[in-house]
Amino acid sequence: MSAQRRLFFALSLPPELQKQVVQWRADTFPADTGRLIAAANLHLTLAFLGEVSAQKEAALRSVAGRIDAKGFTVQIDDAGHWPGAGVVWLGTRRAPRALLQLADVLRSHAARNGCYQNTLPFHPHISLFRAATRPVAIPPATPDWALQAKEFGLYQSIYERGRTRYSLLQSWPLPVLLT
Repeated sequence: MSAQRRLFFALSLPPELQKQVVQWRADTFPADTGRLIAAANLHLTLAFLGEVSAQKEAALRSVAGRIDAKGFTVQIDDAGHWPGAGVVWLGTRRAPRALLQLADVLRSHAARNGCYQNTLPFHPHISLFRAATRPVAIPPATPDWALQAKEFGLYQSIYERGRTRYSLLQSWPLPVLLT
């Protein structure tokens, strides 16, 4: 039996946006809101793949390399709390079509390769806290940051010594549209 890895496709946050998100989170929510997502782990998931064999991983990397998608901008201008999932998040009120199409292609190929895909509609977001099961006050005014999507990546989720970290395995460019 081959080893499996816990994988997902995502957009990373540039370091400056990471810093802004971390500062806003610290200024906005009490420390006991939930389990903080480490700054280095902040990302916008495109498709969660779960435990994937080396064979499936190779097939998904091949598919990702053939995707012809262009870069886009995501306005990070919304926040919310999913109490059932215990997640406090930042997201977008109006996801750009290019983001939705990229996520749809990746999720479709993941499903075709045997990776379970949640049946809920895709809701692009950046998780800020997990295990946030008590009521959380979401501020009426949220930031309005721009996330420039210039590439997407395949990440591995690694759990060691009580901590989770994400490791970028490979990335693919999203060329900028010339205007």
